[in-house]
Amino acid sequence: MLPLFSTDRLAGFFFGISYLAWFALEVASSFRHHTGRNATTRDQYSGYVISAAIFLAIGTGFGFAYAARGFTITWERPLVFYAGILLVWTGMVFRWYAVRVLGKYFTRQVAIHEGQTVVDAGPYHWIRHPSYAGMLITFVGLGLAMTNWLSLVCMFVFVMLGCSYRVWVEERALVSSLGEPYREYMQRTKRFIPFVY
Repeated sequence: MLPLFSTDRLAGFFFGISYLAWFALEVASSFRHHTGRNATTRDQYSGYVISAAIFLAIGTGFGFAYAARGFTITWERPLVFYAGILLVWTGMVFRWYAVRVLGKYFTRQVAIHEGQTVVDAGPYHWIRHPSYAGMLITFVGLGLAMTNWLSLVCMFVFVMLGCSYRVWVEERALVSSLGEPYREYMQRTKRFIPFVY
């Protein structure tokens, strides 16, 4: 079966609006969050890795949604689709809330600012990387909205791999620069899911 968004007009509208909103927010963010003059970049190609992971996730997600019809999610397709759309928006809102709380310390490259301290407000009180958690939620939502099991798995796995490498780079840079306060923060928080992981 074809993905629901390509056979149902209303589903197509919601999918298109959601996908375009996600894309527009990410593009807008890339113009707004640059590494400042008083920052040391320690990216280790993680920006390229996470970008490649996102492109692979989107490419395989759409590809399998159309080509691997044997893996179509047939159970309650409209329910699964709209649950996916809800997750897309939930992930976007959560990601941009996290970005706003992080403020000037949020950049597209891994960078340490002069005088940077551990941010422990808002979602950072519970998890260390809420912006990436939001991204993962968004991509799980997109995978569900494609109503295809392979699309869902590929979108999650590729983005999770990209985020995991980025997080590894970020945490090494933060431990190196912020020292014991960040180590203590790591001991009492999880990466993506409170109390779990």
